[in-house]
Amino acid sequence: QVQLVESGGGLVQPGGSLTLSCAASTSVVAMGWYRQAPGKQRELVGSITSGGSTNYAESVKGRFTISRDNAKNTVYLQMNSLKPEDTAVYYCTARRQFSVVWDWGQGTQVTVSS
Repeated sequence: QVQLVESGGGLVQPGGSLTLSCAASTSVVAMGWYRQAPGKQRELVGSITSGGSTNYAESVKGRFTISRDNAKNTVYLQMNSLKPEDTAVYYCTARRQFSVVWDWGQGTQVTVSS
């Protein structure tokens, strides 16, 4: 099992920026971010492979950027032009090579409000 520790959440005003980090306890192949707003289902924000290929939800394209540092087993989520509807608990997820299991972090709260 991969241990994932997220950091960087908090309160930000609309139009502001925030960067989330997620450190994995071991080497992983794919990493990603999901979010869950109150009363809604968890949804994919975006993901990144070990080679750096990314994909994003339509709702965040052009505003959010996922990157990773393989040497540190860490993935980042740079969030710009934040909107109130981005308010959610953000979860990091990752998968080891040859595994079909995705492990999850504990989540970090992001609140976009004036």
